[in-house]
Amino acid sequence: MLTFVWAEDENGVIGKEGELPWSLPNDMKFFKEVTLTGNVLMGRKTLESIPNPPLKNRINVVLTRNTEFEKKDIIILNTKDEVLELAKTMDKPLHIIGGADIFNMFVNDVDRLYRTLIHETFEGDVYMPSIDYSLFDLVETVEGHVDEKNIHAHTFQIFERKHA
Repeated sequence: MLTFVWAEDENGVIGKEGELPWSLPNDMKFFKEVTLTGNVLMGRKTLESIPNPPLKNRINVVLTRNTEFEKKDIIILNTKDEVLELAKTMDKPLHIIGGADIFNMFVNDVDRLYRTLIHETFEGDVYMPSIDYSLFDLVETVEGHVDEKNIHAHTFQIFERKHA
């Protein structure tokens, strides 16, 4: 199973200069809870944005066009087909965590969406690719708790792809 796990603002912003444009510990907790149920796939730039990679207790897979790229304790793949073949061999979901090019590459293949929608707008330079939500059912919505550490209103949403 392939999933997307991401946070976006009301305009679809998902990043700014290689980082998240907001601080939202609730989202980091949600991200960790979801991704610990499987393994993670990301692009090289997303990997480089993570402090102290790889993400612990998950198989980390990086998809990059750079055939020379190497990183200890990380599976490096160079094509979409290699990712799809690897995903078939995994007994856990492969959670796609970014960036935008990787999301865009798998938008027609993804089975489940885990979206944190932040009810504000931020400056950013990376946007979530367009998703046809008519192909998915919204199966769960949870309002995020706002407090002194989580100052941005947010909603956690889970979508499942419809099957004909």
